[in-house]
Order: sequence, then C-alpha cells, then structure tokens
Amino acid sequence: MATDSWALAVDKQEATTDSVSLNIIHLSLFTCHSCLLEDKAAQSLLNKMIHTSLVNTTNQVEVLQRDPNSPLYSVKTFEELRLPQNLIAQSQSGTGKTAAFVLAMLSHVDPTNKWTQCLCIAPTYELALQTGKVIEQMGKFYPEVKLAYAIRGNKLDRGAKLQEQIVIGTPGTVLDWCSKLKIINPKKISVFVLDEADVMIATQGHQDQSIRIQRMLPKECQMLLFSATFEDSVWKFAERVVPDPNIIKLKREEETLDTIKQYYVLCSDKEEKFTALCNIYGAITIAQAMIFCHTRRTAGWLAAELTKEGHVVALLSGEMTVEQRAAIIERFREGKEKVLVTTNVCSRGIDVEQVSVVINFDLPMDKDGNADNETYLHRIGRTGRFGKRGLAVNMIDSKHSMNILNQIEEHFNKKINKLDTDDLDEIEKISN
Repeated sequence: MATDSWALAVDKQEATTDSVSLNIIHLSLFTCHSCLLEDKAAQSLLNKMIHTSLVNTTNQVEVLQRDPNSPLYSVKTFEELRLPQNLIAQSQSGTGKTAAFVLAMLSHVDPTNKWTQCLCIAPTYELALQTGKVIEQMGKFYPEVKLAYAIRGNKLDRGAKLQEQIVIGTPGTVLDWCSKLKIINPKKISVFVLDEADVMIATQGHQDQSIRIQRMLPKECQMLLFSATFEDSVWKFAERVVPDPNIIKLKREEETLDTIKQYYVLCSDKEEKFTALCNIYGAITIAQAMIFCHTRRTAGWLAAELTKEGHVVALLSGEMTVEQRAAIIERFREGKEKVLVTTNVCSRGIDVEQVSVVINFDLPMDKDGNADNETYLHRIGRTGRFGKRGLAVNMIDSKHSMNILNQIEEHFNKKINKLDTDDLDEIEKISN
C-alpha cells in the first residue's frame, strides 16, 4: 500500500453512473451547514418513523436531584414518588418516551371539563403530527378526551372556545392561541410538555416563544422537558423552562467501544481506499455494512463503483423526503440491500442487527476540521450491538486525516491498530 502521498486531493470528478445498471436508492440528505436546522428536525422525524417498536439500550441512567430529600433516593413504588413533579429527561428515539408523556397527559385530564388542560409543543409541524398520532392511538381507550392541533393551516377565530382537553402544536401557533387569539387559557394548563428540546433551540425563534408560553402557566403546572442530547445550550434552556426539576440523564455510551475492533488503513487517494475496501470484502464475510463518506459526491462515486463490483447498494444522497429515507432504511433492515453508503444521516439512532462492519471512508470532522468524536462514536456504534463483536475500519489518506485519527484515539483512550489490506491473511485474522 502506497503511503508516501499525503496531499489532500479535492474531488472534482462527478460520478457518472448513466451507463451502469445501478441498484442504488437515493434518499434525502442535507449536507451544508446552512441546512443544520432542517438536519436536526429531519433526523428526529426520521428516528420517530423508523422506530416502530421499543429498542434495547445499554445506557446507564443518572438521576440528578436538586432536593437531597427527594423520594427518588429511596422510592420502591410509583405511589411513593408523590407525582406530579417537574422533569428534565434525556431520551433517545425508540425508548418509549412519547408514550410515557402521553400517558402523563391522559392521566391528568378531567374529561368533564371542556377546555385545554394539557399542552405539548414540538419544534416542527411534522414532529407535532407524529406525536399527535401517538396521542390519538392511545386516546382510543379514552374516547371522552379530545385532541386539537395548534399547527399551521389550522386557523381559528379570535376568542373561539376550544373544547379539546389536549393540544399539540408548534411554539409560534401555540403562543398565538394563548396570547393573541385567547383560544387557550394558559392558567388552566396542568401538564406542559416540551419535546425535542435540542431541536427546538436550534430553530430560530422557538426558544423565546417556548419561554414566553411557559411564563404564562400556573406555578402548579407539571412541566416535562425531553431532549436527545444535552449540550450546554440545551441545559441552559431547560433550566429556564423547568423550575426545580428531577433530572434523568443517560451516561455516555463510550463503553460500547469495548465490543468493537478498530483499525485504520493507509491510502494515498480515494481509488486506493476503494481497492482496500474491495480487499476487505474479498477476505471476510460481511453480513451488512455501513460506509460513511464526508460528501454526497464521494458517496455517489463510491456507490457506483461498488455496484460495478456486484454489490447491492443503497445510497443516501440529496433529493428525497424523510418518508423516502425511512422506507429505504427499512429495506436495509430487511436485508434487501447489503451495503449502505451514506454521510452522517445514519450515524445515530438506527439499529440494524445484521450490520457487522462500519467503514469510515472519510473520518468525521467538525466545522473547524477537528475530530468529531461524538459522531465517530455514533457511527461505529452501528456495529457491536446486541451483544455481538463489531468491526470498524478507518481509511486514512492524508496527514490531516491521521491527525484526526490520533485525536480520536486520545479522546477515547483507545489504540486503533494499523491494517494492511494487501495482506489477505491479516484481514482474515481481524474477523475472528
């Protein structure tokens, strides 16, 4: 394997695939930084759509208390919790979070009172509809309780009397219904749910609107906030919205790296990367693989080359809707495609039991060109799940990418060993 050429090459070649009969499915992907807001909301919606059943998780839970006398220290039954209490909770898709807060709302509703008693806000129209479906499904067993959507297109006259006990909507419309149109009396709200807080604060205007809604609510209102991630900005927002909360966090899942063998391969350009990839496929049995690229152009080129070699490939690129993405991910789960070439759209939240190998064709970087350690963790976390051993291979084609690899090693305190993909015997050993 040649290692003397470390120059960063800018790929200006368009992938030409017209002459090749490709079994490549294109899915929507937002790649530019200007699309970051849509990315967060789209990823969240995608995760909701593809998780049709509960997922298993190895995460340990941390319970953080402001009150040292809190019943959570010693409770043995739900009754001892003296609910309701305010809650800030970290929750990944597929863990039953939506059903939990819907149950909380349904249990607080008095169906004889024909006014809004429970309020849930979501960052986007689509996410509100998705949560509303859960409320409607669970509410079938409580037919006296009605649901209204405070979303775009659902226009009501000023002063209209809303009789639905539960309202799900987006911050702007909910704020209008509470203040400008006087459709909802916020002083009668007993449960307030703020879902997808990390997406919420990434959307312009939503943070201020959410805070304005919260300030209208009575002090005795139970407030529940959920977020998939808890960066500093999310914590600051959560603490402004939810007073004196119980806090439930997930511990970092870095221990999952213990079940994953990690290697790197030295290459000089993308063609050598592709040759190394073919050698790996030629030497070991791979049930299904996920291959991560930095750009759509590289992903398109790689998918075309793999298809020429006879692989059945699914490609996440940039033209289709979240619904189409979800359909293709389901096809990949069902094994209809054996290779999924993508950027970061699949780096988190998607569990496919048959994935045995993850290839970082390009290492993940943040906007400053440094290692994106969290994305790396989520990428290779697609393998090594369900109690199985996983394999992650990182392609290195420059001094810069080697520096990124070194940063990853240092961050996780894990040595990543070199793999010679010209030595088929060596490749066979890593699969044992």
